[in-house]
Amino acid sequence: MSDVIALVRSMLETSVGRWEAIARVHPSLLARPPADGEWSAIQALQHVVDTEHGVFRARMLAILDGRPFEAFDPDAQGGVDHVAGSPPELVRALAPLRAASLETLAGLREADLSRTAIHQELGEVTMAELLNEWAAHDTMHIVQAERALIQPFIPASGPWRSYFRDHDVEAGEAHRRA
Repeated sequence: MSDVIALVRSMLETSVGRWEAIARVHPSLLARPPADGEWSAIQALQHVVDTEHGVFRARMLAILDGRPFEAFDPDAQGGVDHVAGSPPELVRALAPLRAASLETLAGLREADLSRTAIHQELGEVTMAELLNEWAAHDTMHIVQAERALIQPFIPASGPWRSYFRDHDVEAGEAHRRA
């Protein structure tokens, strides 16, 4: 098995469990965006469900077939009617979708990594590029959710606040305004 396929698979296999843990956090924290215009943890989870439902597996199949595929606009195509609800319900919806994607991923071979298709906005893309983007995208939204979850605690951490400098949205906004 290719290192790319194995590495991507190892990341994607952890996501449902990581989202299950995040979904157990108090609902008020899950709904709180880190800053105006940014996604809360629940919004990031909804987006991951949306992309698992109609983007990544579909793109793998399109590349395998050599078919072009469209860009995904989360503002226009996100929050689709196939699933909505509480964080645990969203995670339960994500699990079988991810399992189907992992099954498709398991069928890929080294030679498939160089296969290409045309992305509506980006032009020609390879399977390897898609897989790397998928692992990064998936992990980025977990990080995004966790970043949102820590925001109410940072300002109240007193003298330890400076330890969170790289993650402190409020301090960053104050610095930009100054």
